[in-house]
Amino acid sequence: MLGAITANAGLLWLAIAILLGGAELLVPGVFLVFLAIAAAITGVAVFALPVLPPLGQLACFAVWSTIAILIGRRWYFDFPVASSDPLLNDRAARLIGDIVTVVEPITEGEGRVKVGDGVWTATGADAPEGARLQVTGIHNGKLIVEPQITLS
Repeated sequence: MLGAITANAGLLWLAIAILLGGAELLVPGVFLVFLAIAAAITGVAVFALPVLPPLGQLACFAVWSTIAILIGRRWYFDFPVASSDPLLNDRAARLIGDIVTVVEPITEGEGRVKVGDGVWTATGADAPEGARLQVTGIHNGKLIVEPQITLS
């Protein structure tokens, strides 16, 4: 059994590459594709060096996985993917411009405001409980609030 696996190790690595590539298409996350590339390179290496032992194959896969991931990270850093909602996973930044209600008076520059169904610490000018303020920024996990801006 082991002899058959080692005899067809190149095909096995290419099959793994295809499975990883297919998994990337089914569950996109831009990670499995790099492992698929490493598996394909390992498969080609096994065809070129049929005497490469299983431990050497695993080492080849590990090295090429690392190289592919590093190249991929650099690629996505240099050429970021445009998003229709760049603040999707930045909840605090999404709050900028929202109107909030003071639930604990802002005194000496700090208090608490209601945001949706939660309460956040806020900094800004003194304001009484019930005042409506606008979020203008975030600093160290605290909302920066100012009196509501009204356009006439």
